[in-house]
Amino acid sequence: MMKFEDFQISNDIKKAIKDMGFEAPSPIQEKVIPEILKGHDVIGQAQTGTGKTAAFGIPLLEKVTSDRQVQSLILTPTRELAIQVAGELQKLSKFKRSQILPIYGGQSIGHQIKALKRGVQVVVGTPGRVLDHLNRKTLQLRSVHTLILDEADEMLDMGFIEDIEKILQQVNTNRQTMLFSATMPPPIRKLSNKYMNNPKQVTISKGEVTAPSINQVYFKVLEKNKLDSLCRVIDSETIDLGIIFCRTKKGVAELTEALQARGYMADGLHGDLTQSQRDIVMKKFRDSSIEFLIATDVAARGIDVENVSHVINYDIPQDPESYVHRIGRTGRAGREGVAVTLVTPREMKHLRSIEAEIKMTIPSQRIPSVEEVVEKQQHVWKGQIIDLIESEEDDAGLYDDLVSDLLNQYPPNKIVASLLKLAFYSHEDLNDDGYDFGDTGAQKGMTRFFINVGRNIELTPKKLAEEVSQLVGIPTKSVGRIDIFDNFTFMEVPQEVAPFVYEGLKYSRVNGARINLEPAKPRPKRNR
Repeated sequence: MMKFEDFQISNDIKKAIKDMGFEAPSPIQEKVIPEILKGHDVIGQAQTGTGKTAAFGIPLLEKVTSDRQVQSLILTPTRELAIQVAGELQKLSKFKRSQILPIYGGQSIGHQIKALKRGVQVVVGTPGRVLDHLNRKTLQLRSVHTLILDEADEMLDMGFIEDIEKILQQVNTNRQTMLFSATMPPPIRKLSNKYMNNPKQVTISKGEVTAPSINQVYFKVLEKNKLDSLCRVIDSETIDLGIIFCRTKKGVAELTEALQARGYMADGLHGDLTQSQRDIVMKKFRDSSIEFLIATDVAARGIDVENVSHVINYDIPQDPESYVHRIGRTGRAGREGVAVTLVTPREMKHLRSIEAEIKMTIPSQRIPSVEEVVEKQQHVWKGQIIDLIESEEDDAGLYDDLVSDLLNQYPPNKIVASLLKLAFYSHEDLNDDGYDFGDTGAQKGMTRFFINVGRNIELTPKKLAEEVSQLVGIPTKSVGRIDIFDNFTFMEVPQEVAPFVYEGLKYSRVNGARINLEPAKPRPKRNR
């Protein structure tokens, strides 16, 4: 296994890497750093979360001298990413003390002009603001020896390609150029052909992005119990910082409100926030004054916070790429990370396509029980109660009459237990899904369904059991008795998964045919 010591880099940078807690280079760092150190142009195809900032940052800082002029320019699509990249480079140059400046719109240009006049060696900026400085002649690029285009496909999507071309035309032609992009659309290829010199291509496959330090798991949930299931999962985990992903802005707003109402330290990020509102939320997340950041994929672009212990997909991502992108925000810098996905019956097929793409089976876990949560949380609750008892505020007298009344009627331990239940936890049974299929004539512990197709669509017991197993995530041998007739079928499944089978198959096709599924009627009793 390669170590950072194996790279031809100065002790100052090695010391900073050690201080940052990086133990071994990530796949992209291992492949890219030697190429950049040799002076080659490099195209790196890699998602966020692969460690690409350090991959270009380490060799870039190695090359920076103490001259107070701009020697390296890094272009990023968003101000958020510019701030992050600058922050990481700052940490890497802790002992070298290179001057790094992020420049972006939304911040006073006067402040940036002053900093540039004092002299900086590395500029990290968004294309619009960099161009603004070039037009004002407050930024000079003639001494730039290293140019980096980070998340080039994002810059293309945001319409920055013309600005980038204008900037590239003003940079010293005798330079080293690096381009990093998750995807390689034709305009990005064209850009690299025009402005790069025999670039070395490095691709990090999706499999390498889902790092082994990320523990992936999914929970089967019914739509109506989704919020309670989420709370049960987060209460049973030890979470430092968590990002919870929703599919829509509306979903983010609703989930944020619901979690805040339940007393969780959470805030939401979505596309409708102004930049200053977004900055406030991110600051709260970075300094841990909120535990959970709730976001859409678009709003979470460019978020790179090191101590994220959990990524939770409240809504399953639209495609495998997004899944990989999302979960890559945890398990950073060699730390353990957990990626949790909540999956409803209609989404099981979607989960299977993600598994096929990332070439692994994501293990399933059952929703934690109330007992498990109470066991996990009781020391926290006990602490909160003791703090309240010992606090100086003396408004407890408000409740004296009520307390006396209750103590006269019931034993103290019964009262305290009831208050704890009231204050801290709803004992709802999350397996109570509101379905009562009644007597379906099944064997004990099973539910029997009627399906409106049979041998007429070449259905076999094996095919049906496999379909149910795929959709519901249970072993084929858990499916009970299957009786197939010409135009209909009866099937028995375990009672606890019956609602899942019902919701999953109701919207499905079997052997290409749209099916209808109903609880079976009990078998008529034969007269003896």
